[in-house]
Amino acid sequence: MSSFIYFLRESLRGFTRNLSTTLGSIVTIFLSLLIIGIFLIGGIIVDNVMSGVENEVSITAFISDDAAEEDVTSLQSYLESIPDVKTVTFVSKEQALENFRSTSNSDIIDTLDGQNPLPASFEIELSDPQLVTDVANNIAGNELFKKICDDPENPPESLKYGQQTVERLFTLVNYIRYIGIALIALLIFIALVFINNTIRLAILARRKEIAIMRLVGASNNFIRGPFLMEGALHALIGAALAIGVLEALHMFVLPVLQQQLLFLNFNIGAATFVYIYLILTGSGLVIGLIGSALAMRRYLKV
Repeated sequence: MSSFIYFLRESLRGFTRNLSTTLGSIVTIFLSLLIIGIFLIGGIIVDNVMSGVENEVSITAFISDDAAEEDVTSLQSYLESIPDVKTVTFVSKEQALENFRSTSNSDIIDTLDGQNPLPASFEIELSDPQLVTDVANNIAGNELFKKICDDPENPPESLKYGQQTVERLFTLVNYIRYIGIALIALLIFIALVFINNTIRLAILARRKEIAIMRLVGASNNFIRGPFLMEGALHALIGAALAIGVLEALHMFVLPVLQQQLLFLNFNIGAATFVYIYLILTGSGLVIGLIGSALAMRRYLKV
């Protein structure tokens, strides 16, 4: 305990000796951990959105108005037999028009003059939305579907599904993640440089004291202790600042965003935030200790 108190006291003295580099180190760690935390929270929100979008992915297979009833019944039986299909619902022309009427402007319906241009269709829900492309290709290649689909010249055009949108979203999210990883790596490198310089200046400021400690037989670990403690303190202060900002976002910003952007799911449990904060604290300590260790290995010969 006495050694710990000595390490803590000496590390705090190092703060006042090199205030500018100490503040630079803390701010850089703070920014690095803040960005890591924001990307972790953003990743959870994106995963929630992706799950919601994927769960709504279904296939609509449009049927020709001239299709025979027995062919429509046979096609429904075929669709229900596909292993990855969960449910198949037939939507008649009349029901399709009624659905359109309930979701569209009545003026558009009036311009139809009693005509119904909407085709009948099958609404196909999948057990695994990730397999939507495989199932769609399976249906498009079926001879019966080619016979009675709404566009016999190009059967795939009679199938509509949202996988293209999901794939674009995944591509965009991956690009954002790559940029975030590169930015985090850059900030971590800058933080290591700042900690390295801070510890180097602390070693130079105490070089006479270190020499005396060597002469009186102080152990290497006892000499290194204050410098490791100083790097750890930089990290803990930076982590505390990052956690404080993220908690403010959690308490005040996310509820407002949830009210404004109802199509996004900002519902993240308190336990998840605690887990993120633990990750940030551990990451900060690793950064601080590695930066201190690198500086001591180069500048402190014990």
